[in-house]
Amino acid sequence: MEPSSHQVTQLLQAWSEGEPGALDRLTPLVYDELHRLAGRHMAHERTGHTLQTTALVNEAYLALVDSVHANWQNRAHFFAVCAQVMRRILVDWARTRHALKRGGAVRLIELEESLAGAREPDAGLVALDDALQALAEVDARKARVVELRFFGGLTTDEAAAVLKISPETVLRDWKFAKSWLRRELTREKAV
Repeated sequence: MEPSSHQVTQLLQAWSEGEPGALDRLTPLVYDELHRLAGRHMAHERTGHTLQTTALVNEAYLALVDSVHANWQNRAHFFAVCAQVMRRILVDWARTRHALKRGGAVRLIELEESLAGAREPDAGLVALDDALQALAEVDARKARVVELRFFGGLTTDEAAAVLKISPETVLRDWKFAKSWLRRELTREKAV
């Protein structure tokens, strides 16, 4: 049986407040969704990637548990943060791997609903991360929309709830950000 969003939110808030056992009760309720989220991330990685889906979940879990207690707003906020943590883990892994292969050509990836088809997902993820960081310097909210929708797999309504903006604003930001990032990634390829 799927846990209710309200039940997850209550346990997240209890965990934030340091309630003993809250994390232990929360973990089984969110594990399957975390595994699906990690699976979406890993689906874009190259075959034979040394980091597997379960390992990515475990790494993200450890990062969250070791961090200072967050003030969780709700279930969507939690999964948005998890997506961001997973993205950071994969980007750091890709940067490390790419640094070991200095001189290798970085290939362009298009910002689409998935990274499927990228020949060098590690390099493409690094290029996308660099472009996303540049977008954050121009407009942090639009970069956050990309993080939530693209990396986190959140719906328009879920992203709107996390950012406390209207779904229409999320859609406008999403459209703008995709165009902006596509231009940046194309520009990077030309350089």
